[in-house]
Amino acid sequence: MGNFVLKNLIDAGPATRSVTLPRGRQTLHTMPTSSGYEVRRDIAYDWDGRRRGQAPFTVLQHCISGRGNLRYENRTMQVKPGETLLVLVPHNHRYWLEPGDEWEFFWISMNGEEALRIHRSILSITGPILHLQPQTIDHLAHCCHRLTTGGETPGLASAIAYEAAMTLYDDVFGSHPNFSQEYRTMQHVLIHIESHLDQRLSVSDLAEVAGLSRAHFSRIFAANEGLPPAEFVLQRRLRRAAKLLTKAADMPIKEVSALCGFDDANYFSKVFRRLYGTNPSDFRTTGMYASVTSDRKRS
Repeated sequence: MGNFVLKNLIDAGPATRSVTLPRGRQTLHTMPTSSGYEVRRDIAYDWDGRRRGQAPFTVLQHCISGRGNLRYENRTMQVKPGETLLVLVPHNHRYWLEPGDEWEFFWISMNGEEALRIHRSILSITGPILHLQPQTIDHLAHCCHRLTTGGETPGLASAIAYEAAMTLYDDVFGSHPNFSQEYRTMQHVLIHIESHLDQRLSVSDLAEVAGLSRAHFSRIFAANEGLPPAEFVLQRRLRRAAKLLTKAADMPIKEVSALCGFDDANYFSKVFRRLYGTNPSDFRTTGMYASVTSDRKRS
């Protein structure tokens, strides 16, 4: 694959496409929400990461020519030709055009647990401005072109978005063994959490599993997963509880509580209500499985 793919995208002219998952379909771990190629010259182009709703998604946007302005947390910078912007929403950032400026770019936006996790991992290492290899940029342009011009089914669209995420992963982590090791360490910790939700999972315990100091582990974990370790574990426990309540109708709530790592059934009920807005008994009675799906999208 050569630079001709990016050239083909440009030659096809400005185009955008929104991709939606039909109602009732199962949540996918990586799903594109929009893609396109544009040349913007108007100052109406202005996106604030705090004003785009609460549903999490990512924006991967490559600058072909011109420039864009980026305020990321407390820093202000420019996105110049050859650079790639990566941001998560919701987040404290804004990217926009100044009067008289021009910005030519292509982008892919996506959501889903895997896309968010990979992009958080990359952001924790690179920050929002990426300097990618030419073959990576061309591969991303190829993914964008297919998403923008094709009529893929949700499954095929998801596969293309995942391909784009993995292409980005290989560029950032593949040439940096230490970064790759850190990512693998976090995956090991996540697997450990899922396999031991009925047991003690303190932050110190998890740091020991990772082979890191508690402070260093907490910082890396929050950067990768978007939540402190203790809150992440709590949400995973509650998600398992919600599934058990809907799928194991005869299991006593006290047993559900114990299987999900809660020694105190009253505390379990309290935190369950905090996340799902109802107590475990009512949740089971009303069959609020949709809430579990919503919770999966938020995490």
